Amino acid sequence: MRLVLLGAPGSGKGTQATRLREHLQVPHISTGELLRAAVAAGTPLGLQAKAIMSAGNLVSDEIVLGMLEERFQRSDTVHGFILDGYPRNLSQANALDVLLDRIGQSMDLAIQLEVDQELLVARLAGRAQAEGRADDSPEAVRNRLRVYEEQTAPVVDHYRTQGKLAHLDGVGSLDDVFTRILEAISPYADVG
Repeated sequence: MRLVLLGAPGSGKGTQATRLREHLQVPHISTGELLRAAVAAGTPLGLQAKAIMSAGNLVSDEIVLGMLEERFQRSDTVHGFILDGYPRNLSQANALDVLLDRIGQSMDLAIQLEVDQELLVARLAGRAQAEGRADDSPEAVRNRLRVYEEQTAPVVDHYRTQGKLAHLDGVGSLDDVFTRILEAISPYADVG
């Protein structure tokens, strides 16, 4: 089972990806974690990324895609994986399709978790307070959500056009949302 989890910050992607990882027994792959691990390990791509970040720049899509390709070559991805928060834009979605095609795999499904913007603002403000972060004012959160929507809407359309999109309500208990996800992926895998 190869899944992409899409959703705005605060929509519950990470939480549900962790639950899915345990349920499906496939790795949960976060590009942010891949990047940090490659930098810490001093891999060739990690060293490139470190130099770019040290200069205050964003790591290129090519480097991130190279890290994903390396990650997909590990034996634990034989039965699939869960991507959380990637691809973030249409260029990344197209590049991911090319990569998967080149390595003889294909994406099974993209799951879009929908949550009302005001609830997202409340969730993120609560998370920021719990983590002692003062930089997540409601205005800053709304701006992050606007940027997310502008960049990710084409990704949602990309998977919809391919017939690989499940649009799900991300509101409710963790168990309710998880059940909706399991129902959406059941045609693609034995999820018991």
